[in-house]
Amino acid sequence: MSNVTMETKDKRGRRMKFLRFILVGLFLILSGCGANSSEFVEVDGGDKVNKGSKPSLEIEIKVDGDKAILYIETDLQISKEHYGSKKNPGEGHIHVYLDNGEKQGITTIPHILENLSTGDHQVRVSLHNNDHTPYGVSKTLEFEVK
Repeated sequence: MSNVTMETKDKRGRRMKFLRFILVGLFLILSGCGANSSEFVEVDGGDKVNKGSKPSLEIEIKVDGDKAILYIETDLQISKEHYGSKKNPGEGHIHVYLDNGEKQGITTIPHILENLSTGDHQVRVSLHNNDHTPYGVSKTLEFEVK
């Protein structure tokens, strides 16, 4: 091989090493940007929810005559004041759907479903941001009015 070919291969090798160095450095920088942060938001009496996590949701239904009382527990800060406004992580409201019917946006709990017909019913409860975008947290329960 000639000296010119050896020099060209040597330069290419150094360029490849330099390019790998840059790519690895960029990868490390960008992966650090996506790391979990320790940002928290205060909700419901001092409990803390990580801004990147989904809120919890537990529901209990008590039937009383033609009423069903929904006892909803969540660490989402329920905000009547910001209903329909911009998204604020850890804050929002609840959507309730009775028998796959129209959405009811609620900001107070417990919630009472009244004037229910006799028979089986289904209720779906989901958590939403102030701007109505879903948190991706919902539960569906069935109950009977006798």
